[in-house]
Amino acid sequence: ENVRAHAHEYFSTFLPTAPLDSQKKPRILVICGPSGVGKGSLIHKLMKEYPGVFGFSVSHTTRAPRPGEKDGQDYHFVPRAEMEKLIEENGFVEKAEVHGNFYGTSIRAVEDVQGQGKIPILDIDVQGVRQVRRSDVEALYIFVAPPSQDELTKRLTGRGTESAEVIAKRVANSTAEIEASSEPGLFDHVIVNDRLDTAFAELVALLHQDLKLAAKQDQEQEK
Repeated sequence: ENVRAHAHEYFSTFLPTAPLDSQKKPRILVICGPSGVGKGSLIHKLMKEYPGVFGFSVSHTTRAPRPGEKDGQDYHFVPRAEMEKLIEENGFVEKAEVHGNFYGTSIRAVEDVQGQGKIPILDIDVQGVRQVRRSDVEALYIFVAPPSQDELTKRLTGRGTESAEVIAKRVANSTAEIEASSEPGLFDHVIVNDRLDTAFAELVALLHQDLKLAAKQDQEQEK
């Protein structure tokens, strides 16, 4: 708890100085980072610590589920033909082909979360971030980086869910993803996930205004 309090106080000094009234509603949270960096752990912790505030915008994918993953919860696992049909109908706010499979966040998935009065969370790749950036969506763009390539490889190997060939491919792709994190105007902040609690505290600090607005919305709905 002391680590979280210290990190919140420290990182809050980097928040925008614009008054809260200039931001009318909570932004969509866009989280990006290489496979194995710990994005899922941060998202799950965020939703656990702030129940009812965030809603995970469940993405579509054509890849097969990993052990323990559930359809409709981790992803909407769909056949390639169904995914291609939705793409043709412009049903996605972002879409990309990664490691030979399609991934995408449907417009309906985002609207469903907002309709519940929650802040949508989009866990997407760099290609997806570029697409969302070109839209008129109000979002906070966060890149989660590993402390080192060696540590990233260790985490991917430790999952025990993929072959050595797939792991090597993901590690190779992570180099380009990490380089993109410094691209001007693409991400608002970069969080290095060395220790989960510290990274989480930094994320919460960056969401300071959005959490206040979400609380304000709840109060207005209760009146």
